[in-house]
Amino acid sequence: MALTKSDLINIVSEKAGITRVKAETVVNTIFDTMIESLMKDDRIEIRGFGSFVNRQYNAYKARNPRTRQIIDVGEKKIPFFKVGKELKEDLNEASSKSAD
Repeated sequence: MALTKSDLINIVSEKAGITRVKAETVVNTIFDTMIESLMKDDRIEIRGFGSFVNRQYNAYKARNPRTRQIIDVGEKKIPFFKVGKELKEDLNEASSKSAD
């Protein structure tokens, strides 16, 4: 099962005791701020959860699998998430308990 943005909005609304419209504003503001930070090449660090950082990839040549033609792929940035130590430990602890 996947947690969707709509699910997240509903959870924030319920837990914070606010309307769904206000919760949607909160969630959208958080996501928009994170996107703006990544677009400025800033690092996002949420203690206990993890961090987001852009990874830079140089240009390279690749082959189109359908036509076998060689194409140039330009340099690009891709957001990368690194899980935090506490979250990693919590996940591993939870999975070891469910295995018992």
